[in-house]
Amino acid sequence: MSTPTIENYQWASSIIDSSRVSTFFISILLIVYGSFRSLAMEDEDDDQEKDGKAEDKEKGSSHGVQTLDSLQAMCLPVGASISLLVMFFFFDSMQMLFAVCTAIIATVALAFLLLPMCQYLMRLCKKSSKISLGFCGRFSYAELLSTAISITVVCIWVMTGHWLLMDAMGMGLCVAFIAFVRLPSLKVSTLLLSGLLLYDVFWVFFSQYIFSANVMVRVATRPADNPVGAMARRLHLSSGRTAPRLSLPGKLVFPSNTSAGHFSMLGLGDIVMPGLLLCFVMRYDAYKKAQAQKMAEAGIPLPNNWQRISYFQCSLLGYFLGLITATVSSEVFSAAQPALLYLVPFTLFPLFFMAWLKGDLNAMWNEPFALPPPQIPKYQEI
Repeated sequence: MSTPTIENYQWASSIIDSSRVSTFFISILLIVYGSFRSLAMEDEDDDQEKDGKAEDKEKGSSHGVQTLDSLQAMCLPVGASISLLVMFFFFDSMQMLFAVCTAIIATVALAFLLLPMCQYLMRLCKKSSKISLGFCGRFSYAELLSTAISITVVCIWVMTGHWLLMDAMGMGLCVAFIAFVRLPSLKVSTLLLSGLLLYDVFWVFFSQYIFSANVMVRVATRPADNPVGAMARRLHLSSGRTAPRLSLPGKLVFPSNTSAGHFSMLGLGDIVMPGLLLCFVMRYDAYKKAQAQKMAEAGIPLPNNWQRISYFQCSLLGYFLGLITATVSSEVFSAAQPALLYLVPFTLFPLFFMAWLKGDLNAMWNEPFALPPPQIPKYQEI
């Protein structure tokens, strides 16, 4: 009778381990923060359009935001599969390129992540003017400070390979992707997440039968050669021998406080892709709130279902339950699990059901944020 009790205790303690809790907390925090950043950028663009400062809407947002369409959503899993195969077969010959490109992209993303904090610090120092850097353009003190911090972090990561700095770079990538990539409708969201679910399941469960290895796990856990170490070895410097190999920031890792050397790992795609859906529903909640304000100003009573739980709260709860289910499954089967297999149903199905109950399913499915075409008068007065 005592053996099952001990096993159950160990099984439960592994789920509530500090590494697991950190993974849950940070992933949810990144999705919420990235969604708020995206909403703030959208509000800023709307204010600029009202003031006549933004360019024609067909040219896109002033922040360079990319909105996916149905074709791009269906092609993204295919492109991800090709990239995965390239990294699986040609990693040894291209690892230097992967490391350098990752460091550059992570520097920009981390600067974006740190920008609000730097803006707050500059307001305290009353540094609100911009500095001209010649052909590079004009930049605020906050932008220069965030860029300097991000470059410092990436340089220290290259020299040390510390997991905490890698996580900071990965967090920047998550927030930047959620903020700058938008889903226009529930239809595009469903196409994207369904395709990525099949992508995740195939490469985790079935790739080993074709390639004699778990392609997803192999690529995610394979360290790259250090660019500084490689350069030092070419110059015959002794420091090249001590340069650590780099684990690329395609995942978040957190060490366990009970098992030495054990890390909990969550791929950035398992945060970003559901995060795009949650960002979409947060924008839809804001859209409904703006509609409610207009109806209240016009004296129109609001439907009762508008006062209940928001779509974002519903989807965020589903994401949390999906993370728990994925964690339990990995402990039960003692093997890597495709997290999107659990995250996608737990976020999409409650959202569909709630939208159907509120009568918003058709509107959410067909690009709710698209503006109606301008009405051109048939006759013009002379």
